[in-house]
Amino acid sequence: MNAPSLDMAAAEALFAFWRDAGVDACFEEAPVDRTVFVAPVAAQGAARGPATVTPLRGPGGPSSFGEAAAEARRLAAAAATLDELAEAVAAFEGCPLRAMGARQAVFARGNPQGSLMIVGEGPGAEEDARGQPFVGRAGQLLDRILTAADLLDEAFITNTVFWRPPGNRTPTPQEQAACAPFVERALALLKPKAVLLVGAAAAKSVLKTDDGIMRTRGQWREWRLSEGGIAAPVIATLHPAFLLRQPQAKGLVWKDILELSARLRGEAVEPTA
Repeated sequence: MNAPSLDMAAAEALFAFWRDAGVDACFEEAPVDRTVFVAPVAAQGAARGPATVTPLRGPGGPSSFGEAAAEARRLAAAAATLDELAEAVAAFEGCPLRAMGARQAVFARGNPQGSLMIVGEGPGAEEDARGQPFVGRAGQLLDRILTAADLLDEAFITNTVFWRPPGNRTPTPQEQAACAPFVERALALLKPKAVLLVGAAAAKSVLKTDDGIMRTRGQWREWRLSEGGIAAPVIATLHPAFLLRQPQAKGLVWKDILELSARLRGEAVEPTA
């Protein structure tokens, strides 16, 4: 008897569900540090020894993620406007993603005077080509959701990293930390009434948690910067890319968006965590 054929669409949807729920690695026989990007070994050099870790940038640049974050803080602090912040991001060489095949920096789009800040994971292929976040299929779905809630014109949209990760993989915590000063400076300049975190990677990065998105979504928390006394209420929701694979989850996102809309109208309760 022939084995039943694998339903690839169902398998992909299941893997996507696990990823957005916070399952981002499988157990192996030996521990693996997944926060370090290891360059693949070329076929002709495979016998010469193990692969080496890709440096952050060329000679003269920061040699560690700590130095990269310090440089990012310096550049971000000097930006007095969001346009200047976009220029600072484009000039920043401390994120290793920019040397892994990305075409350009992808900083933000939307209303620079808006009351809503949206933070996603990172740019994909379409975003990398066009230089704006959330412009592919997932971004179009996000726009439709925001339009239905009358929030699109209030939204300023960015990501935790500004260069496309190779293969659209999830950015590492170190890559996010290198870019975090720019995201925090965007919060300080925008001073939004509320922040929407889209997907597990954004929620983990901003909320400094290991909880999966299914545990954090729909809960109001506070995002407070260590300097300047800047804070904003934040709520996390599922990524629209997940909804493209699991449309039955749209009800959960719509519930979160209604909570967000109420908060912006001054009708929501205080943060729950």
